[in-house]
Amino acid sequence: MMKKPIIKPILGTVFFILFIVSSFSVAYFLIEHLHIPTSSYIRFILTIITGLLFMTLISMIMHFILPNKRKNIYLEIVSALRKIANGDFNVYLDIKMHERNQFTDLVDQFNHMVEQLQQMEDMRQEFISNVSHEIQSPLTSIVGFAQALQHKQLSEDQQQRYLTIIETESRRLSKLSDNLLKLTSLEAENHVVEKINYPLDQQLRTIILASEPNWSQKKLELEIQLEKVTLFANDDLMSQVWTNLIHNSIKFTPDYGKLTIYLEEKEQQAVVTISDTGIGISDTDKPYIFERFYKADQARVRSNGGSGLGLSIVKKIVDIHNGRIMVQSEIGKGTTFIIKLPLQ
Repeated sequence: MMKKPIIKPILGTVFFILFIVSSFSVAYFLIEHLHIPTSSYIRFILTIITGLLFMTLISMIMHFILPNKRKNIYLEIVSALRKIANGDFNVYLDIKMHERNQFTDLVDQFNHMVEQLQQMEDMRQEFISNVSHEIQSPLTSIVGFAQALQHKQLSEDQQQRYLTIIETESRRLSKLSDNLLKLTSLEAENHVVEKINYPLDQQLRTIILASEPNWSQKKLELEIQLEKVTLFANDDLMSQVWTNLIHNSIKFTPDYGKLTIYLEEKEQQAVVTISDTGIGISDTDKPYIFERFYKADQARVRSNGGSGLGLSIVKKIVDIHNGRIMVQSEIGKGTTFIIKLPLQ
C-alpha cells in the first residue's frame, strides 16, 4: 500500500536529473561539434548557456503541449460554473485521465457538488408544487362557495352549510400555514430548544383527557398504562408529538375500535407506544410517511383536513430530542408508533 506514494517522487527526481543531464549533454556536443576557436573556459560558459537555453526551450514546449488537458479541465469547469450560476444544474464533467491526481479529485468533487445542488433544487421544486397544491384546493372551495352564497335563492340551511365549509377550509389554510412555520423553525440551524424536567405520564394523561370528545364520539375502547416517568425535554414540543399521534390514531380508527397507549421507562429511555385498530399503512407507504406532504391515503387525509405535515413535524421534534420513532402497521389491522426518548 505504501509503494505508490514513494515511487512517484523517486521517478520524478530521476526524470528531472535525466532532463538536466540530457540538456547539458546536447549543449556540450553542440559546442564541441562547432569547433569554436576559443579557450576551454569560454567553451565551458557557452556550454552552460546553451544547456540552459535547451532546458528553457524544452520546458516551454512541454508547457504548451502537456498542460492542454489541464487547460481544458479549467475551461470546462468555468463553463459548467456559468451554467450553474444561471440555474442549470444539469451539468457533468466527464474528463478521462490515465491516473488519479489533484485534477481528478477536483472533477469528482465538482460532480458531487452539482449532484447535491440538483437534489436540493428538485426538493425545492417539489416543495413549491406541494404547497401550491395544498393551498389551491381550499382556496377553490372558499371561492366557489362564496360565489354560491351570492345567489338569493339559497335557503337558510344551504347558506349555513356553505358558510361551514368556508370556515372549515379557512381553518385548513391556517393550519397549513402554521405547520409550515413550525417546520421551518424546527429545521433552522439556530433553533433553540429549552428543556425542563417534567412528568411525561401526566402530560400524556392530560392530552388523552383533552381528546375525550373525539374518542368517545367514536365509542373507542381505551387501554392506558402509564408508568411515572420524568423526562428532560421541551414540554410544548413534545405535547405536539403526542397530540398529533393520538389524534391520528383516533381519526383513522373506525367506530368501536381500540386505542392503546403505554408508557414505560426502559434502559434510561422513556418508551411510548401508541397503537390503534385502524385502517393501517401499507408496506409501500411506510418508508415515506415522515416526508413532508406525503399522504398514504389521499382521499381520507383530505376529507379529514390533513396537510401531510403532521408526521414530518413529529419526526423532527423527536430527532431534536435525540430520540427515535418507529412504525409498525398492517392494512386493516391497525398501526403502532413506538417513540424512544433519552431521559436526560
